[in-house]
Amino acid sequence: MLDLKMIRNHVEDVKAKLATRGVEPEAIDDLLAKDNERRELIVKSENLKKLRNEVSDQISQLKRNKEDANDKIQEMRKVSQDIKGLDEQLENIAEEVESKAAHLPNLPHEDVPVSLTEEGSVEQRRNGTPRTFDFTPKAHWEIGEELGILDFERAAKVAGSRFVYYVGDGARLERAVYNFFLDQNNAAGFTEEITPYMVNDASMFGTGQFPKFKETHAGYEVKDEGLTLIPTAEVPLVNYYRDEIIDEEKLPISVTALSPAFRSEAGSAGRDTRGLIRMHQFNKVEMVKIAKPEQSWNELEKLTTHAETLLQKLGLPYRVITLTTGDMSFTAAKTYDLEVWIPAQDKYREISSCSNCTDFQARRAHIRFRDENGKLQYVHTLNGSGLAVGRTVAAILENYQNEDGTVNVPEALVPYMQGTTVIGKK
Repeated sequence: MLDLKMIRNHVEDVKAKLATRGVEPEAIDDLLAKDNERRELIVKSENLKKLRNEVSDQISQLKRNKEDANDKIQEMRKVSQDIKGLDEQLENIAEEVESKAAHLPNLPHEDVPVSLTEEGSVEQRRNGTPRTFDFTPKAHWEIGEELGILDFERAAKVAGSRFVYYVGDGARLERAVYNFFLDQNNAAGFTEEITPYMVNDASMFGTGQFPKFKETHAGYEVKDEGLTLIPTAEVPLVNYYRDEIIDEEKLPISVTALSPAFRSEAGSAGRDTRGLIRMHQFNKVEMVKIAKPEQSWNELEKLTTHAETLLQKLGLPYRVITLTTGDMSFTAAKTYDLEVWIPAQDKYREISSCSNCTDFQARRAHIRFRDENGKLQYVHTLNGSGLAVGRTVAAILENYQNEDGTVNVPEALVPYMQGTTVIGKK
């Protein structure tokens, strides 16, 4: 949520920055018009309440003096009715203001490349050289199906498209990947949590998924329960601190969690219909940082660097790009995407997004800290995948495949696979 006072004081700057994210200037004008109407009603209501208090004192004085106070009593009954009407109007307009403000995305950082599409993202660096094969590399779903470690057909029978069974060494590899990630995150100072996999509406609003997810049907809601299956562990990790004031000395906070992620993939018809890239249910290890404003940009770099080390230790080629203003998530002020090399597609594909959401989520979720001067400030929240597990499995199967259909296990994962170095057909 953007600060209304900031918007009022920097209207043209806000319009210019949000225009790079596809927000029409009229949306800002509509918001400010409603906000102005709200503030005028507040003044009217407060003036009438002040009048009522003053006249009430006069009525008390008249009664003490045994004088007639009926006219003033009748007058105050009318004033009370007017106050009630104004307060009802005020409640309705306040809801409109909040709704309009809730639909505005975060302001992009000045370093973010400007574009309304993904075209124009800036590559920051690459690591590792994509492997040159002396045979035609297969797609990960072909490898997995031939080895009998991925079963999409039976998953479709049981649940539908965009689901999968991991079988045998496939299940072991998936488990090895996320345990490796969690251990690496723990070693880097992240506190591990096991979170709820369903959250309430306030939590989805706090991290910025609602109201957009409701309107686009991007998530899975539990009917009549007011609960939603989490699209990422970012939601419960950030909302752990919702409506709280955090001790300044505890900042920055670093937490991590493995969880399933549930996404309807609305609007993705025809995209990545095969394989592990775009699923309705997948495992992801999430990393969240909560920091003071002056810490957050350095923490973003540290978060991104740590996500990179996971790919480096797995020996997977990747690149880091800065997303454009139009391609970032709704809540982000700046995002680095880590893209891993997928040989069968002959291109890099996203495996992690590391974002600084500045105070955007903190305002929605009311997460603050008291600074050294005793003043309450909003924290900055950051999140990053560390990493998307299914996509990591896909990258391993493709980058470590052999001509005979077997797959070598990355050295870092061998201890997690009980010494298995090659996955072959059972």
